[in-house]
This record gives sequence, C-alpha cells and structure tokens, in this order.
Amino acid sequence: MPNEISPVASRGTARRPVRPVVLDMNSSVPLTANGRLPGEPPKRSWLSLIGWGACFLVLVWSWGGADMRPLDLFRDSGNMSQFAHDFFPPDFKDWRVYVHEMLVTIHIAVWGTALAVVCSIPMGLLSASNMVPAWVYQPVRRAMDACRAINEMVFAMLFIVAVGLGPFAGVLALWVHTTGTLSKLFAEAVEAIDPRPVEGVRATGARAVDEILYGVLPQVMPLWISYTLYRFESNVRSASVVGMVGAGGIGVVLYEVIRSFQYAQTCAVMLIMIVVVTCIDVFSARVRKMVI
Repeated sequence: MPNEISPVASRGTARRPVRPVVLDMNSSVPLTANGRLPGEPPKRSWLSLIGWGACFLVLVWSWGGADMRPLDLFRDSGNMSQFAHDFFPPDFKDWRVYVHEMLVTIHIAVWGTALAVVCSIPMGLLSASNMVPAWVYQPVRRAMDACRAINEMVFAMLFIVAVGLGPFAGVLALWVHTTGTLSKLFAEAVEAIDPRPVEGVRATGARAVDEILYGVLPQVMPLWISYTLYRFESNVRSASVVGMVGAGGIGVVLYEVIRSFQYAQTCAVMLIMIVVVTCIDVFSARVRKMVI
C-alpha cells in the first residue's frame, strides 16, 4: 500500500493547503494522490480528442481526391486472381542479366550515397544553428529543403536530358536528393551535441576547424554513420525506381518486362530485388547497432 507523507510547513512561512503526496513503494519518485508527478500538468484529454477528430476530418476530406474505391478490390477479384496466377512460377531464365543489373543498381546507390555524404558534411554544419549565424544557416537550410522537395524520379528525368540515358543520371539524381536529406539529419545531430567539449577545445585557443574536429565530430559521428547506412538502404530501393525512367539498373529491366506483360519474368526480377534489399537491410541494421 502506498504511504501518505504529510507535508510540514517550514518555520517562518505561512501554512497553505498542499495536496498529499503518495510515495510508491516500488519507486523512489513521490506521486500525488491522483497518480501524477508533483508539478506535472493534468492530462488534457480534450486536446487529444480534438487532434484525433481533426485527423479523421482530414481523411474524410481527402477521400474523394484520392479516388478511394476499396470495393473494386472485390468486384475485380477475378482479374486480380488471374493476374496473380500469371506471376507464378517465376521465370529465372535470364537470371544472369537480372543479377548483373541488380549489381548496377547497387553501384548507383553506392556512388549516389557517397557523393551525398561528402556534400552533406559541410552543408550539415552550415545548417546547424549552434555553429553559424542565422544569415548563414537559413539560406543553406532553404537550399537543402529544395533538394528534398523534389523526388529522385524527377531529378532522374532532368539529368537524363542533361547527360543522357544510363546509370550516371541515376547517380546524380540520388546525389542531389540524398544531400538534402542527410544535410538535415546531420544538422539536427550537430544541434543536439553537448556544448561543453566544444567550449573546452575553444578555451585552449584552438581554431574553429579544431573545434569541429575534436569537439563536434566525436559526438555526432555515430549518428552520422547510422543515418548514412539508412540512406544507403533507401537509395538501393530508389535506384531501382529511377531506373524505370532510363537511369540504368534493374529498374530498366523491370520496366521492360512489365510493359511486355511478361509477368513470370517480372516476378523473378522482384524476387531478386527483395532478396538483395533484405540482405542489405539486415547487414546495415547490424552495423548500426555496433556503431551506436
């Protein structure tokens, strides 16, 4: 049973009514009579109710614009079953071509991520409010917002016009979009650092570069590595998509087999993509656990 502790007014102070404090025997933290921490504001359930109601209204409002027709899944079930039947068994007759193009997709993701990391380190530092003044980080943030706002597919189509069909256009597309994403993540990690190590380095009369090298980077490097690995996983999937507009890799093959209604080959390509991406995800997750 919780024990009530009666508050005692100190000498020289006026007595005022105080809510009894309940001490949970399983915890060292005293609780008030209604089970809250002392000084904790009451739960505003009505705000939560309004929030959920607003979310529901947004869903209702967007129903028509999204052309939601869930019953069509059941009305056209015969066509869907025939469509699924054509997928199996998968046709791996050209598996060597599929594996080669999947490797090209990984190469696109590797280079797109690597170039993005090189650019995101300075952009992330210049986007951090605790590193540079507002007249510096605000324009840099807006530029990185522009990079994130445009999808890789759009960038791929633009770069195909500029450099032609092939994997290089895919690399450039992933590079620009990933730079915008990683810069934001890197900046948030920098803004969350403990300022004391940086102040200690500054107290020795070190240069600003030394403050970054010895005060900032040791704190943010684990998070930066984790973010980079996560974006590499995402870029492998994105590289598969940008290939469908001619940016090279497995996406080109996938587009061709779908367009020619070769569903057994489509299933084979998709299975190879699933296996490769799953292996990369598992490996990346283990590395992130080791780093963080």
